[in-house]
Amino acid sequence: MIKKSESCTGVLREFDMQRLNVRVIYTAIYIICLLFMIVFFFPLVWVILSSFKNIQEFVKDTSILPKTYRFAAFAKTWKALRFSHYYINSGLSVLGSVVCAVLFNGLFGFVLAKVRPAGSKIIEALVMWGLLIPTTTSIVPLFMNLAKLGLTGSFVPLWLSMGANAFYVVLFRNFFDSLPQSYIEAAKIDGASDISIFMRIAVPLSKSIIMVVVLYAITAAWSDFLLPFLLLQNTSFETVMVKLFSLMRGAKINDVEMLRAIVFAIIPPIILFILFQKQITQVTIQSGIKG
Repeated sequence: MIKKSESCTGVLREFDMQRLNVRVIYTAIYIICLLFMIVFFFPLVWVILSSFKNIQEFVKDTSILPKTYRFAAFAKTWKALRFSHYYINSGLSVLGSVVCAVLFNGLFGFVLAKVRPAGSKIIEALVMWGLLIPTTTSIVPLFMNLAKLGLTGSFVPLWLSMGANAFYVVLFRNFFDSLPQSYIEAAKIDGASDISIFMRIAVPLSKSIIMVVVLYAITAAWSDFLLPFLLLQNTSFETVMVKLFSLMRGAKINDVEMLRAIVFAIIPPIILFILFQKQITQVTIQSGIKG
């Protein structure tokens, strides 16, 4: 009989740790992971700490830590660059993208998993092939078609592009495959349509996968640059990332103000990850792409 303390252990048990070679390997792996973490986080920490400096201290002082933490300078830069306007634009882009990502990809995944119309296997194969095609290879024809349709200078193309994401479709399809088929058959016997089954049965049972798609869509929409740059540059709808590029290209601000602008841009994704990192990890493992 397995003891409770043993059932909760991971790959290594307490008995394994008594062996010298296991402890050495474990310590080496731990140190390597720690070094990787330091390397990955150092640029982020450097940007945040350097943004507290003034331009003279930034140029002359080689110390990472600032002499004074100037929080008022952040407020001044925020107001001077009108970042509230670009935050609102990015927020609108993110909001529409999240709705389209959940609604359209969820419907598509539900059709492939539960409705299975004629030719669904071919469509599913095309979706999988879509994962292999780099997004940048289709950006030129996509932009040309959007320009012909007169959709430039608006958020609509950004929303619709997020609603046609092969990765989200596969996530939804895999999750809906795990739903009991008896629920679907019972609803059909009661006369429910496919749309009704999706809205009343599939969606309430899919809160976990919807949450992870929402988190992915928020991060992707907030950090997206290429398509917003092509569609929204030199308009009043520029997002935070497009504004950052304009600031770097225009060279109208000094280096420290640029670092503060970068801090403003990365704050929302950092907060999002800190709040929901556990859910992202768990749901991704449970509903990720299966062989």
